[in-house]
Amino acid sequence: MKTVAKSELFRRLPSVGELLRNQTVVELARSEGSAAVTDAARAVLGRLREEIASGLLDEQALDLALSGIQNAIEQQLRGTLGYSLRGVINATGVILHTNLGRAPLPASAIEHIREASAGYSNLEFALEVGERGKRDVHVERLFRRLLSEDESVARAAGLGPGGTAEAAVSTRADVSTIVVNNNAAAVLLALNSFADGGEVIVSRGELVEIGGSFRIPDVMTKSGAILREVGTTNRTRVADYDRAINERTRLLLRVHRSNFEITGFTEQASISELVELARRRGLPLMEDLGSGALVDLQAFGISGEPSVLDSLRSGVDVVSYSGDKLLGGPQAGLISGRRELVSRMRSNSLFRALRVDKLTYAALEATLLAYVKHDHDAIPTLRMMRLTQKEIGHRAQAIARQVSSSGLNVQLIDGESVIGGGAAPSSVLPTRLLALSSEGLGADELAARLRASDPPIIARVEERRVLLDLRTVFPVQDEMIVTALYRISA
Repeated sequence: MKTVAKSELFRRLPSVGELLRNQTVVELARSEGSAAVTDAARAVLGRLREEIASGLLDEQALDLALSGIQNAIEQQLRGTLGYSLRGVINATGVILHTNLGRAPLPASAIEHIREASAGYSNLEFALEVGERGKRDVHVERLFRRLLSEDESVARAAGLGPGGTAEAAVSTRADVSTIVVNNNAAAVLLALNSFADGGEVIVSRGELVEIGGSFRIPDVMTKSGAILREVGTTNRTRVADYDRAINERTRLLLRVHRSNFEITGFTEQASISELVELARRRGLPLMEDLGSGALVDLQAFGISGEPSVLDSLRSGVDVVSYSGDKLLGGPQAGLISGRRELVSRMRSNSLFRALRVDKLTYAALEATLLAYVKHDHDAIPTLRMMRLTQKEIGHRAQAIARQVSSSGLNVQLIDGESVIGGGAAPSSVLPTRLLALSSEGLGADELAARLRASDPPIIARVEERRVLLDLRTVFPVQDEMIVTALYRISA
């Protein structure tokens, strides 16, 4: 067979002008704009030139490519104009998956975002008096309700920093909350407000680093506070804090350990001990909870995660926590505590630099309203944690039956889901997994094809099998998984 020279192949390529006169391309230009279509045509032609030059295209392959060049231009255009940020199906079983956007929002939050952002809103406008208002008010009333208790409840519990119900009632009635853009910002704002130029005492066992290289010592440096480490990595007593207090001390800080646990020969000063010390030495006590639950997670079989209310009940002065973790709302840093201390942070000029926009307030308000209504199933994060192994197994079995003839090897096995997001690192939730394998595809290739689906499906790969955990898959997405598996097997 005669070999066609590369120069001849180059001459067969149409010009950009010729392509733009093609009827299909003309229609594309009408709907997507001539500039974008022209750029897409140039990109496709450029790719063909590179493939000819590298010897990847012979005469027959070039003819095939040219016959579908309009489709190639359309695909190039979709890739250029399509969204990079896309929705995916999380089949990993990690509920608060940081790489996948952490907590999915309640439906009411999505609707409230639409209402608040489609036009104008009263973000900073007091409708009652027709004057400028404060954006805090949209969630402050809800936080006050969620983080307050009837006096009778507090007295019956015998709560308080000094072991008295009276002290607890006083602390609880005076709580206030502000919102910044994430928990790192909340810690930064608090440290700068209370300890700029002064010392903050923290246990060596709590100098954590979490995802994204967020380190407590680094945040302290940026805030202007001076770190004073006490104790050892595995053992820190309240006496260590007491001995470190001096005329430069401004704050006692307790940091909830995220993503890890210290076990064995350990000791950690209790909250009640730190509260008593802070009161006796006239210092504020702050706790960085990290995840920050608004409900008791014991009901979900999860231990070791104190709630925001637990900390405030104990007498902690300021608590910082995240909005998009165990709370199940949008990304935000929340700071709750004694009103006069929260007011100091609100008046800090740094607060304006860290404040959140109307979309965050809209999503947060709707999420908090679900808590106020005790409609916990409306919050996807909590609903996923409540799912039983049996419920997940029924759905997995249904999918397995539907794809039994697909050519894939599908098994149901027991497994474990995790909370993620640094919350409850040692807690797992029993689940049922779809274990997939294929004679013609390796596990990594099968997982890659799932990611290439529309929408992409993100799974786990273990022991040369692809594992799908439906705990983190919305029921309406089950059929999408079935469709994707059939396409892959075909």
